[in-house]
Formats: sequence, structure tokens, C-alpha cells
Amino acid sequence: MIRSDRTPWHLWAIGIVTLLFNAVGIFSYLSAQTGNLEAAGMTSDQIAFFESFPVWAHAVWALGVWGAFAGSILLLSRRRWAVASFAVATIGLIGTTYFETIVADMPEELRNPALLVTIWISTIGSLVYAMRMRSVGVLR
Repeated sequence: MIRSDRTPWHLWAIGIVTLLFNAVGIFSYLSAQTGNLEAAGMTSDQIAFFESFPVWAHAVWALGVWGAFAGSILLLSRRRWAVASFAVATIGLIGTTYFETIVADMPEELRNPALLVTIWISTIGSLVYAMRMRSVGVLR
């Protein structure tokens, strides 16, 4: 293992971009949890959809967004726990995707395949990147 005491520039770039991207997920999650979906521009049908989530769907959503957000912070802090955090986020994303695409009757106006693909790329990419940074000794 090669240990690096310097933080590569790309860690800062990826860490900041993913932190900002994951903050949007946190905003969405917190808006749903606090009943403040009107502030997010949701219609009454869309709000009813979010309010119909079973507890387990809220739980996997929380794992996904908080795991990814914490992973970005841990990545910027150069902590090896970023890998575990992004792994938790991936588990949450699997559960959320399962719920939204198979279980739930999601309103058509909330379906956004491009956003879903972007979230998957960001989450898996962050996990792989954190694993790589851990293997080369950047994360401690």
C-alpha cells in the first residue's frame, strides 16, 4: 500500500460535487419528513404519494441520502469510513429504487429516469472512488 500525505486535487473536486449533489437529496428527504413538500413545489397528488410511504421505504430512503451525504463528508475528511458510508448509501438506493419502481404507484410526473440513472452513477461511482482512494492510502 502506498501512503499519501497529500490530498489529490480530484478528491476535493469529487468530494465537493458529490456533497452538493447529495445535499439536494437531503433537502428532498427532509421536506418529506417535515411535511414541507409544498416548499419543494409538490402538488397534492405528489404529496399524497410521499405520505403513503411505508416505514421501511422511509428507512431505506434515509440510508441512501444520509449515507451518501456522510460519505462525501468522510471523503473530504480523508476517512476510510467513507467506503462503508457509500456502501450503506448503495443499499439504501437499492431499496428506494425497488420501492419506487416495483412496489409503489408513483405519479407519472415524478418519474424521472434520467435522474434515477444520475443518482445510481453518483452513488456507485462514489463507492468505487472511495474504495480506490482507500486502496492507494489516501483515506486513513
